[in-house]
Amino acid sequence: MYGFTKLDYNMLRLRDIKLVESISSLDSIPEGKTLINTINAYSYTVTRKDRIFAEALTEGDYLIPDGSSIVKACRYINAKSRPLERVAGWDLFMHEMRRVNKMSTPDSHKKVMFMGSSERVLELIRAKAADEYPHLDIITYSPPFKAVFSTEENDAIIKAINDAKPDLLWIGMTAPKQEKWAYANWQRLDISCHVGTIGAVFDFYAGTARRAPLWWQEHSIEWLYRLISEPRRMWRRYIIGNTKFLWYMIQEKSGNSSCP
Repeated sequence: MYGFTKLDYNMLRLRDIKLVESISSLDSIPEGKTLINTINAYSYTVTRKDRIFAEALTEGDYLIPDGSSIVKACRYINAKSRPLERVAGWDLFMHEMRRVNKMSTPDSHKKVMFMGSSERVLELIRAKAADEYPHLDIITYSPPFKAVFSTEENDAIIKAINDAKPDLLWIGMTAPKQEKWAYANWQRLDISCHVGTIGAVFDFYAGTARRAPLWWQEHSIEWLYRLISEPRRMWRRYIIGNTKFLWYMIQEKSGNSSCP
């Protein structure tokens, strides 16, 4: 994992974080047990009040800039990592699915596991993946819908993953829950594959939620599309959250990031 030995998780600074630079950089991620997280403006603002989430994000093996605001902010504050482009969770998903699919053959199927979301969403994922990736075996697990799992529930999740021995594991429980879960249970996962925490991508792939049309994505306003589509659920994230993110970046630019 990254091993930021001098990073103060109580005051995470974007300028200190190592980020994947481009979609093509995903090709260089080595095989083996690897945790890939994403960061956007919302998750960054949450880390400022949630030390465990900050640690979970930055102690993964790779962190991708899932938001044009992150890409632009890194340039604005002259961060150590200045990504060339946004690498969305969807980009990671498609890249990894193609990678594992290429490794599969009609006689030797690779296994992809989706852990998270509801059984309804997972059923749609299984149906779509069976059509698009006929040589992949799709395994799913829907955990209890609750803020904190009991010891028995958590043990059951870990056992399901370890028994499946997937060649690719997706965790989709929304941020920050999914990142914190993966970080807390990483040593107990007896697997040797890439693991991605991708949240909303489960719904995008299942078709239960729509990504913004390409024009909105290309003009860096996919967040606005989601706000218009789900105002009651998204207004706090995007109106308050984006305002906070802008303020934090102004602080980092000026060299004063001590305010919460």
